[in-house]
Amino acid sequence: MNNLLPKALLNVIDELGKLPGVGARTAERYAYYLLRAKQVNVAKLADSINALHSGVKSCPVTFALIDASEDVSPLYSASDRDKTTIAVVEEPLDIVALERTGQYKGTYHVLGGAISPIDGIGPEQLHIPELTKRIADDDVQEIIIATNASVEGESTALFLQKFIHDKNLDVKMTRLARGIPVGVDLEYADQITLSHALEGRRTL
Repeated sequence: MNNLLPKALLNVIDELGKLPGVGARTAERYAYYLLRAKQVNVAKLADSINALHSGVKSCPVTFALIDASEDVSPLYSASDRDKTTIAVVEEPLDIVALERTGQYKGTYHVLGGAISPIDGIGPEQLHIPELTKRIADDDVQEIIIATNASVEGESTALFLQKFIHDKNLDVKMTRLARGIPVGVDLEYADQITLSHALEGRRTL
């Protein structure tokens, strides 16, 4: 293919192909779309990508993503947020999912991943010490562990539970309820989801 397409187009295809979930054919389609698009639209895309690192930073308290001009996350500093309740998530985008429910008014704490020995990620790579500091500083009453329903997420949740217990911190610890998603047959549900669904069953 190197002799069939211009080098500039091949360079774009190569870079797009490095994105998660983007295969060779998809990268080719994206690149060809950009080539056909108006140059002003492509320039806007390029400008937004160029400004990405300089325009985004991590909140020093919650580790959520915030504008470079902000000191802390608005989801922490806003007067209507309950600082005594913290939802602990793995990644910044997990916050978006919880906020979309419109039901949660506490604050967040982003761990920066989940415990995964195979990937070389241990507790020391996560923002766990900062969480214990927040528990004391904000007189936190409840920690909601909202890690993913994966092996790594479950391992992280269990570690946090033991870690906070061993620190003798006087805080209530809860876990997001798990269940069978609407529209999913039992035969297609994974073992972790089924286990939590059984544990969280309720009286009808």
